[in-house]
Amino acid sequence: MIEGPYFVLTVLGALGTALVAGVFFAFSAFVMKGLTALPAAQGVAAMRAVNVAAVTKAFMLLFLGSAVLCAVIAVATVVVWPRDGATELLVGSVMYLGGSFGVTAAANVPRNEALARLDPGTPEAAAYWPAYVREWTRWNHVRTAASAGAALAYVLALA
Repeated sequence: MIEGPYFVLTVLGALGTALVAGVFFAFSAFVMKGLTALPAAQGVAAMRAVNVAAVTKAFMLLFLGSAVLCAVIAVATVVVWPRDGATELLVGSVMYLGGSFGVTAAANVPRNEALARLDPGTPEAAAYWPAYVREWTRWNHVRTAASAGAALAYVLALA
C-alpha cells in the first residue's frame, strides 16, 4: 500500500482530477446543450463570456495544480517505483497530462481563441458556431473521460 507523502500526493491527485472531470462533465452534459438552444449570436456571446470567466484563480489552480501533481506523481513513480500501484499511478498521470491538459491546449483552447476573434452578431460567427460546438464538445468528452480515468487510476493505486 502507498504510504506517507506519496499517499497524500496520490489522494490530492485523485481529488484534483476528479474535480476537473466534474467541471468538464457539466459542460458535456448540459452547458453546451443549453448554449446550442440559443440563437447563434447569443450562444457565441455566452460561450465567449464563459471562456473569459473560466480563467479564474480557483479554476486555474485546480486545473494547472492537478497537472503539476500528475507530473510530480509520474516522476516520483519512475524514480521510486513503489511496490504497489506503480502502473496505475503512471496510467493516471498520462491520462490527465495527455487527455485532459494536452487536449485542452491542443484542441479546446485554439477553438476558444478562434471564437474570441469573432463578433457574435456576424454571419462568420453564425457559420462557425455549429462546427465549434460539435468539435469543442467532442474534445471535451475526451477531456472528461481522461480526467475521470485518471482519478479512477489514482484511486485504484491506493487500493
